[in-house]
Amino acid sequence: MTTTMKAIKVANPGPTYVLELTEISKPAPGAGEVLIKVAAAGLNRADIAQSMGMYPPPPGAPDTLGMEASGEIVAVGSDVSKWNAGDKVCTLLGGGGYAQYCVASEHCLLPIPKGVDVVSAAALPEVHFTVWTNLIDSARLKPGDSVLIHGGSSGIGTAAIQLCAARGHLVVTTAGSAEKCAACEKLGAKRAVNYREQDFVDAVKEATGGKGADVILDMVGGDYIEKNFRAAAIWGRIVNIAFQKGMTANVNFAPMLMKRLSLMATTLRARSNAEKGVIRNALLKEVWPLIDAGKIKPVVDRIFPLAEAQAAHARMAQSEHTGKILLRL
Repeated sequence: MTTTMKAIKVANPGPTYVLELTEISKPAPGAGEVLIKVAAAGLNRADIAQSMGMYPPPPGAPDTLGMEASGEIVAVGSDVSKWNAGDKVCTLLGGGGYAQYCVASEHCLLPIPKGVDVVSAAALPEVHFTVWTNLIDSARLKPGDSVLIHGGSSGIGTAAIQLCAARGHLVVTTAGSAEKCAACEKLGAKRAVNYREQDFVDAVKEATGGKGADVILDMVGGDYIEKNFRAAAIWGRIVNIAFQKGMTANVNFAPMLMKRLSLMATTLRARSNAEKGVIRNALLKEVWPLIDAGKIKPVVDRIFPLAEAQAAHARMAQSEHTGKILLRL
């Protein structure tokens, strides 16, 4: 049995990083873990940040890139009782997805939904873990709430639009072109705003009859922080999952006070496997049946061979994509 595997290595972390296909040691599953033969891995902006030396993996995670993957279990560690070799799965990872094999905690495993092929399934774990824990757990999204989703054409955005639409929420979203806006509306957004041409605050007020959005999911930050205050409804909840326009901003907090708003921010990667397992269980109960029924689908922008990981990163960095970018093994 081979003890090595092909994987992507970051040759020189930093602004001019290079992704190289190389040979590294093949991992082995420990207690509560499984070994997966990877069919595909999903890209995330955190992968770019890690490649640039700005987002190290959490303690104990592989330094190989890749926070989600799909494939077939080929070995199980001790104390694993619900999964067996031969099971087709997709999984959230602390790292290690850009490789022929990866090790995953049983707490982070999900079955491949009906009607989804094993490669496309790599587009599901990270977005749905993220969307659920932020919209439902953190922002306390409840029936009848309206939602503003920034970055609607991103992997997270396309998943959030579909989930909210499937659960009956009025969805407004932002995107950077007419084509991306059209794609968002096709996924279930009532209104998609081209932020290059229109103020999203006005669009949200118009779509909600002047009330504003009850919940806002933001990955932009910067000057969007104050704009979100203006777009939010009274008692609105705003959750940030990234700050692509910057970590700092001059903000007038008066609207937050007057509207009694909640502002929060979360990350997922460094949480314990037990914490992630709670989210996984909610996805199995609430989201996977919607995927099985075809009400939510993985949105795949493009699939690159593993050896072309650099080109895949370039496409994501330029924000050319709609949905998820995948690496195929």
